[in-house]
Amino acid sequence: MPENVRFHKRMVPSFFLSYKTSLGMIWTVGFILIFFWQRTAVDRLLAHRRLVHKHRTIPNLRAVVFNLSDFGGVGDGRTVNTMAFERAIEEIEKRGGGQLNVQPGHWLTAPFNLTSHMTLFLAQNAVILGVDDEKYWTLMPPLPSYGHGRECPGPRYGSLIHGQNLTDVVITGHNGTINGQGHTWWKKYRKHLLNHTRGPLVQLMWSSNIEISKITLRNSPFWTIHPYDCKNVTISKVTILAPPIGAPNTDGIDPDSCENMVIEDSYISVGDDGVAIKSGWDQYGIAYGQPSTNILIRNLIVHSPISAGVSIGSEMSGGVSNITVENLHVWNSRRGVRIKTSPGRGGYVKNITYRNLTFDNVRVGIVIKTDYNEHADEAYDLKAVPDIEDISFMGIHGQRVRVPVRIYGSREIPVRNVTFKDMSVGISYKKKRIFQCSFLQGRVIGSIFPTPCEDLDVYDEQGQLVKQSTSKHTL
Repeated sequence: MPENVRFHKRMVPSFFLSYKTSLGMIWTVGFILIFFWQRTAVDRLLAHRRLVHKHRTIPNLRAVVFNLSDFGGVGDGRTVNTMAFERAIEEIEKRGGGQLNVQPGHWLTAPFNLTSHMTLFLAQNAVILGVDDEKYWTLMPPLPSYGHGRECPGPRYGSLIHGQNLTDVVITGHNGTINGQGHTWWKKYRKHLLNHTRGPLVQLMWSSNIEISKITLRNSPFWTIHPYDCKNVTISKVTILAPPIGAPNTDGIDPDSCENMVIEDSYISVGDDGVAIKSGWDQYGIAYGQPSTNILIRNLIVHSPISAGVSIGSEMSGGVSNITVENLHVWNSRRGVRIKTSPGRGGYVKNITYRNLTFDNVRVGIVIKTDYNEHADEAYDLKAVPDIEDISFMGIHGQRVRVPVRIYGSREIPVRNVTFKDMSVGISYKKKRIFQCSFLQGRVIGSIFPTPCEDLDVYDEQGQLVKQSTSKHTL
């Protein structure tokens, strides 16, 4: 074979190898350049967003507007600003209403009171910090529908942000934060070092036309938002946070003897119930006689590893009625939705609608418990039993749920007129009895999964009886 032919054959593989190597190098360099260009572009975009947020203008929502710094407030996280808040709110009251802006910074304060016709506006990166020494927290009489402090007899601590007998109050912002610095409170509670019931983060009492929106609330010493005997309340687009473990009784939102209320479009991750509807405790709640009614809860995402997404009770002695819970997503929680009561509570739970619920990795999806025996004192009337009736569950779905339904009525407190429709819940537990019932009367409409308990009648979609209850419990 001629030498030049052999030479070209040897050169061809070398040429292609060199060509592939060159292409690989070009591709690698190009990829690196594109990567850094994208990274730089994203960094520029995020920097632009931070700049926009940093200089986000606070809107004037009232005719009279003040900044907290106008009254000597210092947002350094060390200066106590209680007097600045008090002076500002006093001036707003004199003017017949106004807006108080909390500018970016960390504003340490003891508890303070709001006034009517007022907007408290928390700017982006504004943080109201609660003083974590209980000696600075006001002591107040027990709630009249409770008779005692919820944890200790006698007085209770007031809330960080408080108001009584007010109207037209707005707490809003550009997602500023109210931080109760609850860690000290939780530690003292666990060690039994507190002589009085812990205070909520925000509590409004005997007030109307209330809005709480577009803020973050975190680390409350006790319940986070507690409207008490209020009317026309809207809580919207809030984020409520507390550690899921080690933050006892940090309920997210607790409507208590409230009427005409909306809770919507919010995220809650706390150490107790996400939402807990209440209306007084045993004989004190019965005597006070103010129900929670006409409450709409919608579009919530809730994480409650030790409790429930949305609860009713257990303090429900004034009655709870006309409640709608819809478009609720509960994830990584012990329970999805729960009604809890007991003999001695009295009152009623009726006309409750659950619609479009999703449970994701929840131990028990639906719970009704009638032996939640926790009482204010020994003077309760054991014969005062609640009525539980007219409850519907429609559009219930989920996955990784251990027990989808656990409804335990009793001979003293049967659960009546319960309806299930359009239910399909993926289970994570191989136990046979995963739809658990006793002393329950009601119906299933259409096909549901898992198979319902024998306490329920089964109807087809046209309303024709397919199978009658074979329960041995007489209601």
